[in-house]
Amino acid sequence: MKEIRISQVGCGIVGHGFLEVVRRKRDMLRDLGLDLKIVSVTDHTGTIYEKNGVDPKKVLGVKTLAEGVANSDMKGLEAIEEIESDLVVEVTPTNIDHGQPGLGHMEMALTQGKNVVTSNKGPLVVAFNRLKDLAGENGARLKYEATVGGTMPLISLVERNLVGNNILGIKGIFNGTCNYILTRMMEEGYPYGYALMEAQELGIAEADPAYDVEGIDTAAKMTILANSVFGMNVKYDDIDVTGITDITTESLALARDRGYLIKLIGEVPALTVKPMLVPRRSPLAVGGTLNAASIETDLSGTITVTGLGAGSIETASAILSDIVNIYTTRNIDDRS
Repeated sequence: MKEIRISQVGCGIVGHGFLEVVRRKRDMLRDLGLDLKIVSVTDHTGTIYEKNGVDPKKVLGVKTLAEGVANSDMKGLEAIEEIESDLVVEVTPTNIDHGQPGLGHMEMALTQGKNVVTSNKGPLVVAFNRLKDLAGENGARLKYEATVGGTMPLISLVERNLVGNNILGIKGIFNGTCNYILTRMMEEGYPYGYALMEAQELGIAEADPAYDVEGIDTAAKMTILANSVFGMNVKYDDIDVTGITDITTESLALARDRGYLIKLIGEVPALTVKPMLVPRRSPLAVGGTLNAASIETDLSGTITVTGLGAGSIETASAILSDIVNIYTTRNIDDRS
């Protein structure tokens, strides 16, 4: 049985989801020969540290660790540096302008030779190649499946199953909020503003939806894919971005009458994010909050994967998958 000591930094929606997934899957993980021991959890208010492992039930349900849970005032960098661990799960909020605080957390962990698994897009958008080099220099692994497609096994599919293929292009739907809004506009004839309001009421869209509907989130994911899969040195500003705010019910109806849907599509290495016509019978013609991505290869043709793009448990499942892959598979072609 291999014991893996984990320091978790970030305890919001995804952080709670990861704690719950580890709690649910403990027996399954042990069947794989893995004993995941979360020795510390840190948020902006402090840290709970237990040498023999934090009981997830102590943390689940609290808004901040300051609510009688934290037993230390250590913040992220200090916890990563001082607490003995093998792996850091970094799930703090995303900032694509400067990548902090997640960027500093990842740099600290990788410098110490600790593996990092993350759902945080910001550091990878800002400094993917630097983080990749830092991991290589210190014999650590950096895994980030949850940053680009939620539950879609996109990065791992490219790294593992498509080894030997040249990846010619990736395009698809990478934002469930936009897909939900466009689906409701088409199916119900709702104007954009009404569909957005419905999405907000259901918790699918944020109170400030700009990050999603203006294409920023999708563009961040294209930046990560361009650098990780295609070996480019792309910055966010290199992506040509158009969101969905100008899409009308009339344009959706016209497209439908001609056998098409309008979807927000991200493409690499084309480096574009924009509303595009998608044939109704296309594998990318998914509705609701689903994501879908088509991978064009030289040997295997075009492979399409579909999955939920958001949700605490769903995102945490991708994080768990990365952890299992680190400790149970050989490093065939680790682009991290």
